Amino acid sequence: MDIGILGPLSVGSAGREAAPTAPKPRQLLALLAARTGHVVPTDALVDELWEHDPPASAVTVIQTYIVLLRRALATTLQTGTEQVAHDVLPYTGWGYQLLPQDGGVHDADRFARHTEQGRRELAAGDYQRATMSLQRALQTWRGPALADVRIGPQLLAHRTSLEESRTVAVEQRIEADLHLGRHHQLIGELSGLVIQDPLHERTHSLLMVSQYRSGRPAQALETFRKLHKNLREELGIEPSPHVTKIHEKILSGDTSLLLRDDILSLDPSRPCAA
Repeated sequence: MDIGILGPLSVGSAGREAAPTAPKPRQLLALLAARTGHVVPTDALVDELWEHDPPASAVTVIQTYIVLLRRALATTLQTGTEQVAHDVLPYTGWGYQLLPQDGGVHDADRFARHTEQGRRELAAGDYQRATMSLQRALQTWRGPALADVRIGPQLLAHRTSLEESRTVAVEQRIEADLHLGRHHQLIGELSGLVIQDPLHERTHSLLMVSQYRSGRPAQALETFRKLHKNLREELGIEPSPHVTKIHEKILSGDTSLLLRDDILSLDPSRPCAA
């Protein structure tokens, strides 16, 4: 059974889809799929579907949805509902659990494996392999996480975490590409990213370095100016010391910033603004 949450929800096998179209059962399955292999307490399921205003029959309704999901999974997996209740979607006494099946693929797990491999390769200075691993990780995404699912508080937290992991993977892939001397090709991508998030210091710093290495110091200085303005007006803070140092290097025409192995990561003592 393959599970996909990095885009529209998909739970199925051999081309047969088990995810229902009805909003609440689909939302329930999405939460179970997002936490595959872990027990999701009944209270968490109720909170996800109704937040602060659950009906008195909420637990009974959850049980009805589980019956419907088990039937759909049984059809998809071509097995009996009792087998599904035991092996695929069991009740533990305090919650429900969607269990991974042998040979099945979970796109979030695949993304995490490739991302971790790319992170290790980047740290080891193996930039060619790092960019390939991180690109494979990013190719597992088919759109925004759980794009076609109604989102409650439980799924919102999970989706936010997934999207943040995606952003980090993009930044690490860009950093690997910068080490490989691909600054010209990165300017367009990074320019789009800073428009999407005008407060993200790391993305701005990578764009500044790419612009400077491409012979565009005036553009790099303008990128810093816009970041400085946005941080002051929106958050009342100054850019981090590392971004400021990059700015100072550009102002002075420091050639060390042209070296591929110059430090590109932001000061770890201060998280990026987001």
